[in-house]
Amino acid sequence: MSLTIYDSKAHAAVPFEPIEPGKAGIYLCGATVQGSPHIGHIRSALAFDVLVRWLERSGYEVTMVRNVTDIDDKILAKSAEAGAKWWAWAYRYEQEFAAAYRALGILPPTCEPRATGHVPDMLKLIQEIVDAGHAYAGDPGNVYFDVTSLADYGSLTRQSLEDMQGDGEDGAPDKRNPHDFALWKAPKPGEPEDASWDSPWGRGRPGWHLECSTMSGRYLGEAFDIHGGGIDLRFPHHENEQAQSHAAGRAFAKYWMHNAWVTVKGEKMSKSLGNSLVVSEILREVPAAVLRFALGTVHYRSTVAYSPQTLAEAATNWERISGFVARAVEAVGEVPAEEVAALGPADLPADFVDAMDADLNVSGALAAIHGAIRDANRTMASGFAGEEARKSVLRAQLEVRSMLGVLGLDPLAEPWRSGERALVAGAGAGGGDAAGQALGALVGKLLKARAQARAAKDWAAADAIRDRLSAAGIVVEDGPEGARWSLA
Repeated sequence: MSLTIYDSKAHAAVPFEPIEPGKAGIYLCGATVQGSPHIGHIRSALAFDVLVRWLERSGYEVTMVRNVTDIDDKILAKSAEAGAKWWAWAYRYEQEFAAAYRALGILPPTCEPRATGHVPDMLKLIQEIVDAGHAYAGDPGNVYFDVTSLADYGSLTRQSLEDMQGDGEDGAPDKRNPHDFALWKAPKPGEPEDASWDSPWGRGRPGWHLECSTMSGRYLGEAFDIHGGGIDLRFPHHENEQAQSHAAGRAFAKYWMHNAWVTVKGEKMSKSLGNSLVVSEILREVPAAVLRFALGTVHYRSTVAYSPQTLAEAATNWERISGFVARAVEAVGEVPAEEVAALGPADLPADFVDAMDADLNVSGALAAIHGAIRDANRTMASGFAGEEARKSVLRAQLEVRSMLGVLGLDPLAEPWRSGERALVAGAGAGGGDAAGQALGALVGKLLKARAQARAAKDWAAADAIRDRLSAAGIVVEDGPEGARWSLA
């Protein structure tokens, strides 16, 4: 079985057949850096991180471009309200997004271009669209795309013009049609002078849709394999991106993939509901691996129902998985990271591979992981005698960690191995920093005293030590190889 993906434009699961064999070019709509990243933003990045990991594990050379929109109406409005320079405002939140990506183990893209760095390329694309008869100049500084001029406008979302809503600029008096959208926008009164650029049509700044058409073409070429983003971007953003590129004679994206959103208490996340959840605030209370598990192990086209119960279930699963890896390492030693990363589809359990090839069915992939853990646990619990048993657990560790790596959740890979609150192999869960080592030494002494009390059948003393650790937020788990601990 080869990889199939759900093409949003075709409304069907289709075989992934890249334009260039052995290579995959992906463009993902990234952040508009107007404020702090919330879990809705991160959900999209996580979904496509899994795609990149599986493509790479399947032998593809992946070029992943994820843009940064560092100028738009909201950035200008919010920075002005705060009395800040717009470019400083944008950079501040760009760094917050970068920190959130790192904290959750999201691989860096091949390239992460900023909109403001590509204005000359945008002006060139506008000129191509104008020359092709698909755009017109309005008032000085305004250029609009003529949606009636393009036969396939609406083909991405399968809409006719009669059924569409406008793009939010319906009141612009210089537009010929309410559905026409801005390629180039004149500055508004009071906006900073340095938030606009000279152009043949007057001083202005790029329209939102234009940025992605330009940057995808700049780094991936006029035709590339996959365009991704949140389902809420399909219209008007992605529809208009496609229209601009087709109008300039570019083939643009071969496949479209869209992730579903995050809901809180049954409602789509939105600031108007007051339930946007900022990643940095969540990570003050929730281990990053648990948050990644909660957001990243739901199928990308399914809604994530975010709640305390969701986090609790993710924490339980993460503890079970990371606990197995720790016990396996104690029993047979740690498999080197390069061996874990080297396993491809031909080496991994068939049920895992089949699940990932079926449009990234992460639920099925997790079932395969849990099955492998269950079998290995039986082997370790049965006395674990003989070389064959040792080889079996060693192979299980290798396969489980390799499968987890595809999901970005190998407990012995970065950032979980050295993360402050990560569950890692060894004496405990303190991580690789000085504070973690000190914590590990202290807990280790208490566990040694507890083991001595248990050996002397002083159950009251043993229970008292366990209760002290529990009160400090440390969970103790007894197993065939002795006691292990983790942060609650």
